Amino acid sequence: MSVQKPDDAGGLLFAEFTLAGQWFSAMDCGAGHDFTFTPGLSLQVECTDQEQIDSLWEALSAVPEAEQCGWLVDRFGVSWQIVPRNMAELMQNPGAYERMLTMKKIIVADL
Repeated sequence: MSVQKPDDAGGLLFAEFTLAGQWFSAMDCGAGHDFTFTPGLSLQVECTDQEQIDSLWEALSAVPEAEQCGWLVDRFGVSWQIVPRNMAELMQNPGAYERMLTMKKIIVADL
């Protein structure tokens, strides 16, 4: 676990930790907010295949109008990035980025 705190505010700016073998990071912009979750807080899941993407999407997506480019919002307002583990490699395919921009849920075969 590593933590970076601002010198003057005493709050948390950045932290990273492992939970059940999964790496997480948490960051705060330091600005005051009168709401809870925003896309500024998101959990990323790197999936092994389309079946896992589909399963997580079905289980988590609760705000269809928020879906874009592999991002969804669950019933608690938490944003998730549900992406293939090899997303960087897939983005090297000609036209993949442009196709991804038109997607809600990532369809690996279309990249």
